[in-house]
Amino acid sequence: MSFENRNYAFAGAFVEELGRCGLKHVCICPGSRSAPLAISFAHYAGIRKWVHLDERSAAFFALGIAKYMNEPVALVCSSGTATVNFLPAIVEAHYSSIPLLVLTADRPSELLDWGALQTIDQIHMYGNNVKWSVNMPTPDTNQSVMAFVRSVAGRAFAMANEKPRGAVHLNFPFREPLEPANISTDLPESAAELQSQAYRGRSGKRPYLRSISAEGKIFSDEIKQLASKLASLERGLIICGPETNTKLAAEVANLAQCLDYPILADCLSQIRCGPHDQNMVIDYYDSFIGDKDLIASLVPQVVLRFGALPVSKPLTRYLEHHHLTYHILIDEEGWRDPFHLTSEIWHTDAQSLCSALSSLTEREESTGEWSNRWRNLAKSAKDAIQRELSEMNDMFEGKVFTELGKLLTADSLLFVGNSMPVRNMDTFFPSMKTPIRFMANRGASGIDGVVSSALGASVVSQERVVLVIGDISFYHDMNGLLAAKNFGLETTIIVLNNNGGGIFSFLPHADYEEVFESYFATPHNLTFKAGAELYGLDYYLANNWETFRKVVKGSLKESNTTVIEVTSNQKSNVRLHRQIEEAVVMQIQQSEGEQWSK
Repeated sequence: MSFENRNYAFAGAFVEELGRCGLKHVCICPGSRSAPLAISFAHYAGIRKWVHLDERSAAFFALGIAKYMNEPVALVCSSGTATVNFLPAIVEAHYSSIPLLVLTADRPSELLDWGALQTIDQIHMYGNNVKWSVNMPTPDTNQSVMAFVRSVAGRAFAMANEKPRGAVHLNFPFREPLEPANISTDLPESAAELQSQAYRGRSGKRPYLRSISAEGKIFSDEIKQLASKLASLERGLIICGPETNTKLAAEVANLAQCLDYPILADCLSQIRCGPHDQNMVIDYYDSFIGDKDLIASLVPQVVLRFGALPVSKPLTRYLEHHHLTYHILIDEEGWRDPFHLTSEIWHTDAQSLCSALSSLTEREESTGEWSNRWRNLAKSAKDAIQRELSEMNDMFEGKVFTELGKLLTADSLLFVGNSMPVRNMDTFFPSMKTPIRFMANRGASGIDGVVSSALGASVVSQERVVLVIGDISFYHDMNGLLAAKNFGLETTIIVLNNNGGGIFSFLPHADYEEVFESYFATPHNLTFKAGAELYGLDYYLANNWETFRKVVKGSLKESNTTVIEVTSNQKSNVRLHRQIEEAVVMQIQQSEGEQWSK
């Protein structure tokens, strides 16, 4: 194959060298970050490929092949908790002297320890259970690096096979693009590089990052200076990421009102819904903030971001576009700034800081032009989305969340799985006065263990727990359903079954049809009725919206656990997403006129 970019030249050389060494089998788990390895293996005819949806099963499957053949078998997975699921088989390989080549994809160094999603410490993560562990360099195509990657492949194969045999771990950090796209070799391949060039081009150097700890100094000079600065800037935004503190909402809402700053509230922030003042809360922003013309016309002077990185990728791109804006991160937990946009990081309690800033803020009467525009954009988006969904009979995954917005009561906790469910919730769940609590496993953003986490929350929650989860994530943790049976738990589990890795249909990988279906979409052709019945749980197939509303409403009153399966189509979901995005842009053009799009 031709090598379209550095990732594929690097990964292709590595795979080719393994083939020369005699590797015959590789077990591949679907993932975006591991695409350079997966696709390079896919194009190498001399190695047999086995695709598995579950990393733990894949590793033991590889172990079985290696154990019988007494020769190395390779394993490939994406970054994050996917890598952790290899560990039980690696331990067995260590104590049974079975040769394995463990190939894990990773984020590049500029994203590590900055709160990037699906990013954990993968260097030497398997400890003494592997014979050798190497953190590979970020791909490059110069002669010395290409010689190095081939040498490592040969050495890894040999070391795994040398007695005592065992596992060897190679960790591959890849920058985007992760698909085999043609790019000029002199172009930067990461947002961080682009950002660095922009800083140098405009100001000659990157802004200085300032860290401030305001613990115990609520009315310190720093806070007074910050309050004065904010009062002087009219075009401000408050960004609220995932948060567990339900008491923060009222303080953030009050600060936003004082400053006349719109709040872009992630669903998991606990701020989008609740009895607090909703006047400045902007919902549906994910549906319009990705439009390039709107991005250019909505230029903030200051951004206050609270907590973890928001779910919305369009919002992230918007913030990256305005990297020269004054960015302030309020983060008591650490340095969660993976795109390195922040000018100041305040390590302090967000609730106390908001209260202090509100009491100190004395600003002149705002024109309201900035905040009113954001509210009007949200209203236009809401009108367009509601119109499109009202006419939609397809079992569109996004509509699940607008329906739940109507069905859930104040005694509800909505636990959502990663991948597409959490993104659809962020896009389509509206702001409302109903105090619904939201939860998800967004620390490492893995798809494993979600059923068990939601059931665990239900044990101590006073609210009725409703879990919305994708089919692959549900498949990963079906054994967690035993807890629902044994402990008599009262939960509603909605499984969004699009027959495989639906999120990959939204990525550039989908354009590469020769590998997409087998290595990314990975259809399993499973339904989950038998799984629910195995554990004695109620089961319903919701194949139309009338049935969906009826069974969800009924399940909320039941004293047991109910599994509701919603089947959809990956390509149809992408098409309907695009249709809604286009409808939102058209509605905004009609509402605002076409000045911003010229």
